[in-house]
Amino acid sequence: MKRVPEWNRETLLQSRLFEPLHPVIARLANSGFPALQDCNALLEAQPVVVHNGALLRFVQQQSGKLPFEERYEPRCYLRGEVQTREHNWHDLLNALVWLTFPGAKAAINARHYQALTGEQDVVSSQRGAVRDMNTLFDESGVIVVCAAPELAMLLRDFRWQELFWQRRAQVQAKMAFHLFGHGLYEKALQPYIGLTGQGLVLVVEQAYFSWPQAQRLAYLDGMLADYLNAPLHCRSTRELTPVPLLGVPGWSAENACAEYYGNTDYFRPGRLRAAC
Repeated sequence: MKRVPEWNRETLLQSRLFEPLHPVIARLANSGFPALQDCNALLEAQPVVVHNGALLRFVQQQSGKLPFEERYEPRCYLRGEVQTREHNWHDLLNALVWLTFPGAKAAINARHYQALTGEQDVVSSQRGAVRDMNTLFDESGVIVVCAAPELAMLLRDFRWQELFWQRRAQVQAKMAFHLFGHGLYEKALQPYIGLTGQGLVLVVEQAYFSWPQAQRLAYLDGMLADYLNAPLHCRSTRELTPVPLLGVPGWSAENACAEYYGNTDYFRPGRLRAAC
């Protein structure tokens, strides 16, 4: 059984995997696991609103059988209250993602609520699929930004060695990978061979890669919120594509050689190629 890591702000600030969260993490103290009041203090300086306009805040989690309005997604949607457990990595990381990608998180919450209440413009049989896709991205999502369509195609086709090794320089210049899912961030606390996210590809102009981090994160939050809010999107988990995270150039010291990508247990060929 793995030991639960202690809170160490400086370690997180040195990790490429946690780069999207760095601006928020840097505002937290280095001593002691962040508490609810610490997360809410960040909201005072950076207010966040949910889809219906309510101000977001983090509250103690309730237990037991709850009426619909008190359950996690409805309570967040209706009152802006995100139920959060104290001294819990999963819930802390969820809070940090809310502070980093507020528009996208609000969109996910809205899609869940609409599916639960039948407000969504989809037939009943599709509402479970909408929730499945949003849950998968919320827990394990990776934002893949790309200024070269041919690189995105290599990613979708599971052509790992060609993408991450043969086209390595192009990947570093024209692609970027940003963890989104708070469950994935929790796994990234102790990276391991096999660490894989579910990527959503967003097309950007080359200029994106020269922007300051704050501008890039705000732009991505807007793009992602637009995608997640669109009724025609989020109908299937097949909108996402697996991303073996330790294969991303620079994200692992071991991936600086071609042989690393020969591990087919990690860099899998995909269903279609395997069938052939």
